[in-house]
Amino acid sequence: MKVLVYGAGGSQQFPVIKALIAKGAKVVATTHQAEKVEMLTNAGAEVVMANMADRERVEEITRGIEAISFLVPFFLVNPLDGLDYAKNVIDAAVKSKVKHLVWNTSGFILPFKIGNPSMDVRIDIAEYLKQSGLPHVIIQPSVYAENLLGPWTAPFVKTENTVKYPTPEEMPIGWIATDDVAALVAQAIYSPHLAGQSFQVSGIENLTGKQLAEKFTLGLKKKIQYTQMPPKDFGKILDGLFGEGAGKGAEAMYQEITDTKKYPLMHSSAMPEVLSKLPVKMTSIEDWVAGNSQSFN
Repeated sequence: MKVLVYGAGGSQQFPVIKALIAKGAKVVATTHQAEKVEMLTNAGAEVVMANMADRERVEEITRGIEAISFLVPFFLVNPLDGLDYAKNVIDAAVKSKVKHLVWNTSGFILPFKIGNPSMDVRIDIAEYLKQSGLPHVIIQPSVYAENLLGPWTAPFVKTENTVKYPTPEEMPIGWIATDDVAALVAQAIYSPHLAGQSFQVSGIENLTGKQLAEKFTLGLKKKIQYTQMPPKDFGKILDGLFGEGAGKGAEAMYQEITDTKKYPLMHSSAMPEVLSKLPVKMTSIEDWVAGNSQSFN
């Protein structure tokens, strides 16, 4: 099967290449960054330079493709551009009669819009995808464990033996490993009979901050504690990474969660059913921490 992987040079989509090749797929990987070409080629993919904003180029690279692994970047200067990207990809897939598309939403699709464009746009994309008639499966991951490798967490584990994250200690989260999501996406690509279904996916464990710290303690074999990072500090770090204003939405969201103590669902209780349809071996947080110990020591 010839599979087109969008955003293949990114941290979420790059592992999809390996997962698909393991299933026998021929992977065509897109990137708009020349410095990513060698990495993608070494991973076994055919590389094409393309930007999802370029409608004609997207149509060109979709010809002859049988299935698509699709993702819209979460941190966009204008989050509404994500809908235009999605329309370009979906329209090209319909035009080229692509058999199946799997969309990784990078987070749960909320039941209604909350005023955060980066999250609200998922509702619009889901509706456009449904109306297109294109056979598809939606994978909605909770929160990536790899977020804990970011500059808001890993340095503090290393220097202060403390896990910091902008969520209150008592808020439970079903952290999920990127490789596990990639495996679920690959499994969905090879499960066209599931077309039309949408799956909320998370780690099996639903951990409070204290419980997360306990998993770090086991994985690193040293005592780790949890402390909430002030949302304002988290927003400043995002601004430094992605540009001024990039952290505004996340800061506001985490501050509201902190102030109202209304904790959004970040875990899928349906994982046993999901795994019966998309059989994947899941990674425990203790094992994930141990596997990434070089980032925390």
